[in-house]
Amino acid sequence: RELGVGGALIDVHGAVSGEVAAAMALGAREQSGATWAIAVTGVAGPGGGTEEKPVGLVWFAVAGAKGVTTLRRRFPGDRDFVRKLSVMQALELLRRVRQDINPVPLIPGMGE
Repeated sequence: RELGVGGALIDVHGAVSGEVAAAMALGAREQSGATWAIAVTGVAGPGGGTEEKPVGLVWFAVAGAKGVTTLRRRFPGDRDFVRKLSVMQALELLRRVRQDINPVPLIPGMGE
């Protein structure tokens, strides 16, 4: 609600989706007046996963003046490990978007 993400968007795509991550990042940028905004939504576990959206699935979004970039990753491990990798990946995505570098996995061979 604080970021202006509509309930209809969540109903259609689910809270863990690229569309919702993008809307969160755009809303955060707009509400804060920041140059850049990062959003992360995912299933860190231990429960809550489904076949379609398993534990470890994380969507990232970075919003800037040129628009929004989203990235999907699936990380292995327990809740704490997924959260730690998610923070690192979010910051790495921001770095890559700012430097106009194609987003790639944080750790080669890890994640989808």
